Amino acid sequence: MLLDSAWDRAVRTRGKTEVPPAQPSQKNDQEQIDFQKGLPDLLSGVLEGANRPLRLFCQDECRIGLMPITRHRITLPGVKPIQEAKPGYEYFYLYGAVEPETGQRFFTEHGRLNSDCFQVFLDRFARAFPYSHNVMVLDNGAFHKAKKLSIPANVELVFLPPYSPELNPVERFWQDLKDQLAFDLYRSLACLRQDVRSALTAYTDEAVASLTGYKYLVEAVGALPS
Repeated sequence: MLLDSAWDRAVRTRGKTEVPPAQPSQKNDQEQIDFQKGLPDLLSGVLEGANRPLRLFCQDECRIGLMPITRHRITLPGVKPIQEAKPGYEYFYLYGAVEPETGQRFFTEHGRLNSDCFQVFLDRFARAFPYSHNVMVLDNGAFHKAKKLSIPANVELVFLPPYSPELNPVERFWQDLKDQLAFDLYRSLACLRQDVRSALTAYTDEAVASLTGYKYLVEAVGALPS
């Protein structure tokens, strides 16, 4: 699949080609800078009030389904890659948390993307890491902030600036996982689930840390008193 060209994206009106004006970004660059610079102090403040070791995780969700995943391919000039496609509309969600410093991780599967499933994820995550106070960095999804959520005692949510997926290294992990599933046609969701579970199991801590060990996160943890 080729990226759309400017010509393809253009809007034709009355024989003229007009490119739609760029939409204003809702991203605030200064907020992103302030978040990265302020993270060490934020973690230090959390550590002062915690009665157990502190660990930093990043959290996100990913939809995976029967719709084929396509990727770019390098071909000879003038040769277009051909990919068989079989549209499918069944899917499930992976909820995941990764510790960038060590590559340790935790995933659950859910049928929906909502606060009820997020609550289940939080409860299971808290039981998986019972001996630490776990700071979880995540985006501003409405279900992440639902009033009915009961945050476990050993979990503390820290929200990224709005529209800042590039600050969340789990996004890069999802991309790598989907690369492994690309171009495969699955007859059923059960087969897809099995391949996803196998792929997740095959990751090593070192491989995950290399994908998610963003400098600002690792340095923030490294600045904590031992």
